[in-house]
Amino acid sequence: MYKHIFKQVRAIIPRISETELIALRSGGVSIDRNIFQGKLPSSRPSDSTHARLDYTPVDSILHKYGTHGIYPSSHVHDAMRDLGQCGLLGMAIDTKFGGSMKSISEQSRILARISSHNPAMAVATMVPNSLGPGELLQHYGTPEQQAKYLPGLATGQLIPCFGLTGPNNGSDATGQIDTGVVIREQDGELMIKVTLNKRYITLAPIANLIGIAFNLQDPDSLLSTRGCGGKPGITLALIERGHPGLQQLTHHNPNGAGFPNGTLKGVVRIPLSSIIGGAANAGNGWMMLMECLSVGRGVSLPASANGSSKMATYATLLYTKHRTQFKMNIGRMEAVRERFIRGMFMDTWIIGAAVEYTNRILDSGAKPSVITGLMKYQTTERGRQVLLAGMDIFGGSAICTGPNNIFSKFYQAAPIGITVEGSNILTRNLITFGQGLNKSHPFIYPIFTAISNDDLAAFRTQFNGMVKMAVANYAKSFRIPGLAPSQLDLLCIRFSNLSNFVALLGGKIKANQMISGNMADILSCIYMSHALLNYKMEVGGQVAAIQRVNEYCIAHLCNEAERKMNYVIDNYPNVYIRAFIKPFRYRERDMSIADVNRLYELVVSSPEVLSVIREDLYIPPTGDDSDSLVSKLERLDRIPDRNSQEYRTLYDDIVSVGEYPVV
Repeated sequence: MYKHIFKQVRAIIPRISETELIALRSGGVSIDRNIFQGKLPSSRPSDSTHARLDYTPVDSILHKYGTHGIYPSSHVHDAMRDLGQCGLLGMAIDTKFGGSMKSISEQSRILARISSHNPAMAVATMVPNSLGPGELLQHYGTPEQQAKYLPGLATGQLIPCFGLTGPNNGSDATGQIDTGVVIREQDGELMIKVTLNKRYITLAPIANLIGIAFNLQDPDSLLSTRGCGGKPGITLALIERGHPGLQQLTHHNPNGAGFPNGTLKGVVRIPLSSIIGGAANAGNGWMMLMECLSVGRGVSLPASANGSSKMATYATLLYTKHRTQFKMNIGRMEAVRERFIRGMFMDTWIIGAAVEYTNRILDSGAKPSVITGLMKYQTTERGRQVLLAGMDIFGGSAICTGPNNIFSKFYQAAPIGITVEGSNILTRNLITFGQGLNKSHPFIYPIFTAISNDDLAAFRTQFNGMVKMAVANYAKSFRIPGLAPSQLDLLCIRFSNLSNFVALLGGKIKANQMISGNMADILSCIYMSHALLNYKMEVGGQVAAIQRVNEYCIAHLCNEAERKMNYVIDNYPNVYIRAFIKPFRYRERDMSIADVNRLYELVVSSPEVLSVIREDLYIPPTGDDSDSLVSKLERLDRIPDRNSQEYRTLYDDIVSVGEYPVV
C-alpha cells in the first residue's frame, strides 16, 4: 500500500529548483509551524521592546534636517556623516568593529521614529543596517575583510550599497542576473570579469563600498583546477568606488521621495579575494542572501510602516477632535469615525502589535523566513491603506503641499515599501503560503526529503504523522463557531485543515495564485491576531482599555480571515474535494456600527491608548522653528476654552494650507 501511495505522492510533488531548495533550507521557523499544526503556542518570546531608549542623537539629526529629502542635495554627505557619528549606521555591527550593535527591537524603534518624521532619512539609515555589505561581512566575511571594512561602515566613513536588481531581474532576484566569468590573466592570476547593469540600487549614487551579486560562470573549470574552492552560481563580491570600469553616473528619482537611488554599470575585473568570504564562497551567494533577508524584510520595512502609520493616525485623531464641518465636529460624524477606525486605527494598531511581536522572535535568535516575508507585505500594504484613509479625512489639506501637510512625504514613499525586497504581489501570491507549506508544515518537507532520497521507511513515518494530524484537525473543524474553542483557535484549526487540502494541488499551487494569496492572508491574520494577544502585556496584565482594543482588532482580523477562507473553499478547483471542505464555510460577520462608535470613543478618551499610538514618534517641540502640524494639534488639544482667541488663532493656522505666488 505504501509503495502505491509513495508513487502517487511523488507524482503530484512539484519540481523544486535549486534556488527554491536553498530558500527552504535557509532561515528557520517559529510560530508559523504551530499555525500549520493548528495549535497556537501558549508561551511568548521574552519582551525586550520596552527598554528605555535615548533618542537625543536621533532627535538632533531630525531637528537639523527637518522633513526634507536628502537627495539630490549637497547636504547628503553631511547627513550620512551625522548618522554615522551617532552610531545609527552601525546598529547591526559588532562593538569590536566600532558598531553600536543594538537589538532588533531597538533598531526597529529607532527606524520607526526616524520614519515618522523623515522617510528619506529613514531609508538612508535602513540600508546600511539591513541587507548589504555590513550584514554579509559580519556573517560571512573573512577576518581580513571584516577588519578592513566593518569599522568604516560602523562610523559612516564607508557608505554601502548592494547591487542585486537589474532590468531583467527584480522580484525574481536570480533571474537574468548579471554574469561574471572566471578568466586567467596573462600573469596567471585568476580574475572574474563581471558585466554590470544594476538599477534601483539604494545609496548607489553616494556609495563608496559596493556589494554586487552576479551569476558566476567557470567554463574552463579554473576554480577546480586551481583548488580555489567554491563553484559556479550566484556569487557576492565587494568593490570600491573608483574601481576600474565601474560606472556610478546616473541616479533615479523614486517618486520624489528624496533618498539616493541609482545605477551601477560597467565591465569590471575583480580578484577572487573580493568575493565575500573569499574564493571558497563562490556560488554560495543565494544561500547567503536568504539567510540575511530577515532584517530588511522583517525589521526595516515594517518599522517604516509602523512609524508612518502611527504619525498619520495620531495626527488624524487629533484633527477629528477639533476640525468642524457642517457646524459640527467631524469626530461626531459616523462616516468619519468609520473611515478612521476601520481604515486607520485598527490597521495601525495591528501593525504595531505585529512589529513588536516579530522583533521579540528575531531577538530570540530565530530567523523565520515565512514570518518576515508576510510581515513585509502585510505592514507595507496596511500602512499604505492607513495613509489613504487619513488623506480622505484631511481632504484638501492632505493634497496641497505646505507646512501643515504631513501626508505627502509618506504618500510618496509608500509605494517604495510595497515594491522593494520583492513586490507584494509576488510575496503574497507566490511565496508566503507556498514556502510556508513546504517549510513550516510539520510533515510536507520531510515527506519531500524521504521521496527525494527514495526512503520508503521515512516516508511511511512522515505520511502516517501527516494523516493523523489531518484527520484530527478535520474532526476538530466541525466545532461550532462561537462555542469553545475561541474564534482564533478554531480559525487556526480550520486553516491547518484547509492547508492540507490545498497541499493536494501539488505543483498546481503555483498556478492557483489567488488561492495561494488568500491562504497567505489567512496565515497572516492568525499570526497578527496572536501578536495582539500578547501586545502591551506588562507585569500584571494589560490595561483594560488596551485589552479591549486588542479584542476588537483580533475580531477584525478573524472576520477578515473567515471571509478569505470562504473564498478559498468556494473556489477550490476540484469539485469533489470542495464538498469535503464546504461544511467549514463561515457565516460572514463584520464589525457593527455600535462597535465602531464605541471603539472611537474608547480611543479618544483613553490616555493609555493614545500613549501607545504616540510611542516612538518624533514630534518637534512646541514653538520650535520646525513646529509641525502635530505639535500644533497637541497645543490646540491642551486649550480648554474653544471659544478663546488663542484657540481660534491656532485653529485657523492648522486648517490653512500652503499658498504660493501666482506665476
